[in-house]
Amino acid sequence: MAPSAPSINSTMSSRMATARPSSYRHKSEKRGMTYNIMLVGQAGLGRRTFLNTLCERAVIASPEAPNPETANVADPMKFDTYEVAMEEEGTRISLTVIDTPGFGDGLDNTSCFKQLQDYIEAQFDEVLVEESRVKRNRRYRDHRIHVLVYFIAPTGHSLRELDIELIRRLGEYVNIIPVIGRADSFTVEELDAFRANVMRDIVYYKLPVYNFCWDETDSEALVENREIMDHIPFSVVTCDEVFDNEYGSVRIRRYPWGTIEIDDEAQCDFALLRYILLNSHIADLINYTEDMLYENYRTKKLEVGGYGENDEEEDDDEEDQALSASKKQE
Repeated sequence: MAPSAPSINSTMSSRMATARPSSYRHKSEKRGMTYNIMLVGQAGLGRRTFLNTLCERAVIASPEAPNPETANVADPMKFDTYEVAMEEEGTRISLTVIDTPGFGDGLDNTSCFKQLQDYIEAQFDEVLVEESRVKRNRRYRDHRIHVLVYFIAPTGHSLRELDIELIRRLGEYVNIIPVIGRADSFTVEELDAFRANVMRDIVYYKLPVYNFCWDETDSEALVENREIMDHIPFSVVTCDEVFDNEYGSVRIRRYPWGTIEIDDEAQCDFALLRYILLNSHIADLINYTEDMLYENYRTKKLEVGGYGENDEEEDDDEEDQALSASKKQE
């Protein structure tokens, strides 16, 4: 079987594969691009395999067999960081992936939501502090999360309360892209029905998932982004096995009843999602994080802290009044 091109159509691939001279990606091709992804989802939904397949290397080793005596005890959520140097279409990417094992594995997951929000806000606060320095660190590395890939369990029904609460609480801080983990659990008809149910819940609860059509200034890109929106939530099937055939190397997940070629868009959305995350939309995700999400957070933070523009004007008025009073006394 010949491997398929990782895009919606050839027009989309050819147009997006070439960076515009004025684009963020074009300017970063020589110096490299700093890019941060967070993976969130319950255990067993394929986060480890997804990361290894995304980076096309073994970033996370296979886990050891759990201890049967403690297998029923849920471990607290933690943040595991992995740094990967990559090159995509001539662009060097300094990729940092933050995995979150332990999320959603307990009976009460309230603390998980707070931990995630605190972590994302802490990266914003680091930038805010760096911006306020008189002499900034030229080698400062931006750790703001540019995209959060959220793995939805293939329940066959709709979003759970856990899913709704996470997207609702974190949507104003990070670009959330929902994916269906272990999408090979469904038949084609079941997958279409589940995807429709998830989108119905996203619309009904007004959940702030990433809107690929946020920039309406480019009409050509808008058409392509609307096509991408039809794939949300993305169906994901991943694997660690690579096989060589007459057409080259292909990644195939094998089952007793057949196989899935994960780079074939007719079988799952992994190739499209990888192309979005590491190629066509990397600049959009970074720009939206910096220009919209961070700026909104910064404005609220400064207003709450008493450092808004009105406060600065009031301080200036008070200083002028004090100076005038001292001159009168003299």
